[in-house]
Amino acid sequence: MDIHESYQRDIVWPANYNEIPKEIFVRQDLYQAEINRFFRGPEWHPIAHESEVPNAGDFKTCNLADVPLLVIRGEDGHVRAFYNACSHRSNQIEVKPSGNRNEFECPYHRWLFNSEGELIGCPNQRDFTPGFDKKDYPLAQPRQETVGGLLFVTLSPDTESLDDFLQEAKDSLLDVMGGDGRLKLIGYHRVRYLTNWKAYGDNDGYHPPLLHQAFTMLDWQGGTGRQYATTGRGHYCIETELTVPKPSSLIRDSSVVEFRDEGRPKRSSVLALFPMLVASNYLNVISIRFATPVAIDEVEVNYAYFAHQDDDEEMVRHRIRQSSNAIGPSGLISMEDASVFHRVQIGNRTPGTAVFQKGVADPSRLSFEFRQNDESGNLPHWEYYRAAMGFRRAAA
Repeated sequence: MDIHESYQRDIVWPANYNEIPKEIFVRQDLYQAEINRFFRGPEWHPIAHESEVPNAGDFKTCNLADVPLLVIRGEDGHVRAFYNACSHRSNQIEVKPSGNRNEFECPYHRWLFNSEGELIGCPNQRDFTPGFDKKDYPLAQPRQETVGGLLFVTLSPDTESLDDFLQEAKDSLLDVMGGDGRLKLIGYHRVRYLTNWKAYGDNDGYHPPLLHQAFTMLDWQGGTGRQYATTGRGHYCIETELTVPKPSSLIRDSSVVEFRDEGRPKRSSVLALFPMLVASNYLNVISIRFATPVAIDEVEVNYAYFAHQDDDEEMVRHRIRQSSNAIGPSGLISMEDASVFHRVQIGNRTPGTAVFQKGVADPSRLSFEFRQNDESGNLPHWEYYRAAMGFRRAAA
């Protein structure tokens, strides 16, 4: 029996919108089907911001699930994504995470490509197939589009336009990126969490003041705000009035939780794009987390931190000092996440369903506007996931 038919037969989705079967986090056959549907199928995935490769020849490598990619700024100034595989016999072209090269040579047979991906040299060409032409063998490219300098790729010819994919989340994405996406890279952190990719993407608005001890220790109260989800894939955004704690001896360097006026409204924004992107502008931290599945119970997250091109020297130093110390994988505000991601994965090996409660007024209906600390903002993306994977819903 086809694996798609198998998991669709075995798992019946609950009738209520606020219930998720825990089995979907731990089934290996379902995991491979998800890779094919969401990571090789008709979805857009952000893989880099153009500021990560500011100069001609700058490159970055990354993976989209199990597909290797290579991002290069060409001599012509354009940033392009390529499959990280030689157009000859598919040997991986680049193994370094980043660097600068004007030319990229495949070590297997010494085929040579320029920074625009064009094949410019290959040994023993006189012995090749009759009619061979180097112009016919550039590095292959996935479809790609950008918003505010953020480069998205899709591996499917059937994916709709990026604007249609983002819907109203496009404005929120630009807001997170300083309003216009004119960013400057200041650093990275790379981490692997021992959890399923869906559990990582299921981070909600309910938990922060309860899980993250910094809010309690510093008597850090939240401001007013809202949360919304798009009607398509259930991308969701939490926008809140930004508050800062009072000075405390608990923090040796109080600038870690200091907000400095940068000419934008004093608010925080967290945006989650289905399937895996999390981007945030909190305090003075501009962060984009590029995430991808590694295995059924493991995800890799690359935290990228940015300044704005208009920042003066002192603001850049402030953002560097604050970035990972506040919002990073071991940051003051977010350090507890890794433990919870892993413990959720362990707990999901038990039978039954996970039931969302906070903000659920009617389990039989799907909403798209929420309070900032509701967990129900996650439910629209779960409904999109259910429908895309073909799970039948139980009768009410």
